[in-house]
Amino acid sequence: MATIESSTAAFDGAVAKPIDKNRLRRVLMIGGVLIVLAASGYFYLTGGRYIDSDDSYIHANKLMVSTDVSGLIKSVNVKEGQSVQKGDVLFSLDPQPFQIALDNAHAAQAQAVQDAESARATYRAAVGQIAAQQAQVNLTKQTYARYAALEKQNAIAATSVDQARGAMLGAQATLVALQQTAATDLTKLNGNINLPAEMTPAYLKAKAAADEMQRQLDHSVVRAPFSGVVGEVDSLQPGTLVISAMSAFTTTSAVGLIGNQIWVESDMKETDLTHMQQGQPVDITVDTYPGRHWTGHIDNVSAGSDSAFSALPAENASGNWVKVVQRIPVRIAVDQKAGDPPLRAGMSAVISIDTGKYRWQRLLNK
Repeated sequence: MATIESSTAAFDGAVAKPIDKNRLRRVLMIGGVLIVLAASGYFYLTGGRYIDSDDSYIHANKLMVSTDVSGLIKSVNVKEGQSVQKGDVLFSLDPQPFQIALDNAHAAQAQAVQDAESARATYRAAVGQIAAQQAQVNLTKQTYARYAALEKQNAIAATSVDQARGAMLGAQATLVALQQTAATDLTKLNGNINLPAEMTPAYLKAKAAADEMQRQLDHSVVRAPFSGVVGEVDSLQPGTLVISAMSAFTTTSAVGLIGNQIWVESDMKETDLTHMQQGQPVDITVDTYPGRHWTGHIDNVSAGSDSAFSALPAENASGNWVKVVQRIPVRIAVDQKAGDPPLRAGMSAVISIDTGKYRWQRLLNK
């Protein structure tokens, strides 16, 4: 009984011993801070693999399709929002002025051939006349020489000598004129009497003019340079005067064409590019389609920042400036699948790039 009573008393004394609350509070505070630090450090070191950006937009190859010749629109072959294939006719100009100019150029070609053959015939005739005139010059020289000898013997009148001398000079002048005519005709044949008419400078010039007129006639029919969807068609109506894009400072009377090739372009912070490489997978969401995801990959990273391509880049010659994180354009190819909703140029997107590297790996690399 004594043993049981002593044990009970000892137990009651142990229970009644007060707990050190200050010590427990310190343990909990320090332990809680350590747990928070450990958890924060873990999430920090195992984070950073994915780089997100909401400064992203859908892009497409687009073009205002016009022509480099001027004329009146004859027909418009497409309507707003119509899908077209490469080579389809968008609109055409009145071909008559271009056809008239082409016919005129062909006539100039024929005239060049005729002029070449005429020059060839004139040259050959001049060569024959030169030979005959040379004989005449020789005859007049001999006659004048005889008369001059007779004049020394006072056997002939001075008038006859003067006439013989005049005949000789006239024959020589005619010979020179014939030689000059022959040289001119030979020049038209580029110095070669057997030169084909199609190789003469005049013909080549006429052919170049005809080729230009043919080009303009061909460009009076405007075709789609690539497949896509047309827009801005309502501004074109039959009878509208189209001003050549080469003559105007701005593109006038053109059809908008947005191609089927779609990509995402994002302006990324330069500090996010450390481990970004071409080909890395990208998750894409578009604001227009909440909850839907597209996959893609980095196509390329621009060689310069947005400011590097600016028309007026920032200059800090004074040395007083504030450093700003630069933006580098990153192009992302989109893996489109059948049945996906249409993506249109200008839509806002959010991307998440998988760099494959956590922060602890980056720290180890450093």
